[in-house]
Amino acid sequence: MAAIGIFGSAGRMGRAIIAAIEDQGARLAGGIDAGGNPAALAATADVLVDFSVPGALAANLAAARTARTPILIGTTGLTQAHHAAIDAAARDIAVLQTGNTSLGVTLLAALVREAAAKLGADWDIEIVEMHHRAKIDAPSGTALLLGEAAAAGRGSSLAAIGVLGRAGLSGDRAEGTIGIASLRGGSVAGDHQVIFAGNGERIELGHRAEDRAIFAHGAITAARWLADKPAGRYTMAQVLGL
Repeated sequence: MAAIGIFGSAGRMGRAIIAAIEDQGARLAGGIDAGGNPAALAATADVLVDFSVPGALAANLAAARTARTPILIGTTGLTQAHHAAIDAAARDIAVLQTGNTSLGVTLLAALVREAAAKLGADWDIEIVEMHHRAKIDAPSGTALLLGEAAAAGRGSSLAAIGVLGRAGLSGDRAEGTIGIASLRGGSVAGDHQVIFAGNGERIELGHRAEDRAIFAHGAITAARWLADKPAGRYTMAQVLGL
């Protein structure tokens, strides 16, 4: 039975994971928040789950590397510098970084990639996401994940063809781009819609999170899967065998 340590245990996701952990056949090794000792937690856990804040990632990765403890990173709002640090850590330990731990979203990303690969550039791709009023980053990590899936299906990257919001006289839509729009309000746990708009027809692929517990259960499933993996960088798609 894997012992899971949680960085960000007092946050929304941390609390949800603690509530769900016994149902998933795992056990809690402990949890810390700002001011806690990441090294002590890493030394006592079989696998770590990080849902803290971007500013804590460097210290959490360092602790995981020193203890040789695998780590799942669900923190969003990461920069290229954070991803470089994750790549470096993955040389020594197993690391799974994702913008969303939902198993449903993981499957959705695979469907989006396949649809983008099959449909031509004359099918415009737009992504709309909505979250609760307290979410601090935009676009959501999930929207970026779906955007990367769509871009990969087109043989490109989101950095190259993504348009993260539009305002003013933005002009005609550039063919082949992927647009992302962010909405915030209420208590929405997470809604995502990927729209493939062709001439005279539309395909819409979406996911609605009705309860934060789905992310917690997905995180626990992924953490248990990751616990015995060799060093390397892993994805949620691998957890599902996609």
